[in-house]
Amino acid sequence: MTEFIQSLKDYFTFISFPDFGVIDGIEILIIAFSIYHIVKWAKKTRAWALVRGIAVLFGAYFIAYIFDMNVIMWIFDKTIAIGITAVVIVFQPELRKALEQLGEKSMVSSLISFDDNLKKVQVLSDESVTALVRACEELSKHKTGALITIERTIDLNENIRSGINIDSVISSQLLINIFEHNTPLHDGAVIIRNDRIIAATCYFPLSDNYRISKELGTRHRAALGISEISDSLTIIVSEETGGVSVAIGGMLLRNVDSTILTKKLTEIQGSNQEDSKGIKWFRTNKKNEVEEKN
Repeated sequence: MTEFIQSLKDYFTFISFPDFGVIDGIEILIIAFSIYHIVKWAKKTRAWALVRGIAVLFGAYFIAYIFDMNVIMWIFDKTIAIGITAVVIVFQPELRKALEQLGEKSMVSSLISFDDNLKKVQVLSDESVTALVRACEELSKHKTGALITIERTIDLNENIRSGINIDSVISSQLLINIFEHNTPLHDGAVIIRNDRIIAATCYFPLSDNYRISKELGTRHRAALGISEISDSLTIIVSEETGGVSVAIGGMLLRNVDSTILTKKLTEIQGSNQEDSKGIKWFRTNKKNEVEEKN
């Protein structure tokens, strides 16, 4: 027994523990925080299947290393660089979305100001709010489908280029005429910038949010899609039911009346990116919302 204890003492004398300071602790916390949020993000995307596949490959590599399987280890060494490049190419949309969400985090925005050129102009005037609400009432009454997006601080130039330029003052008559059935401009979305109708027949990326109700059509998915990649507010009028919905911040509020619509449009008047009243309201009202994340 004495010899065994002495052998343990001799063994542990050869073990040297590294110095551990405050900076090391902070570094460990940052790495753990990053890994946690990466895994949390990946579980909500197609990349989660990829993460599981990578875990299986790492397991295979570990087994090959333990049992000294030289051929398998050689294959891994020669293909790892190609595999990383392929992952970046295949999952480019997911990676882009993750970086956009990182830049939109309030914690990052509060520490570092990236938006020195925030729009200072008024997003909507009182007259424009009234015109939008009146147009939506008429379109809803006649069950005329419509998609109207108000740009805020994030430019929608790429989407504007997909449509037809108009550059007109906002009026209910013009909006009703644009979305009238069998007219050249009725298909697609209208984009409003700086209190003017900039373009019509614009196209948006469809949301791939699996939580969206199956009864929602292309307009609602397009509205959620543009709200997920920008801070815009989008009004949707359903062609099937005539119901009016509002999409912002990746969330959808369905079947709003004129009072609520006016309130939501008023909240974004002259707002910049730091104004989160509208988004906060969507997240706290659980009655009719569709939530994408968190």
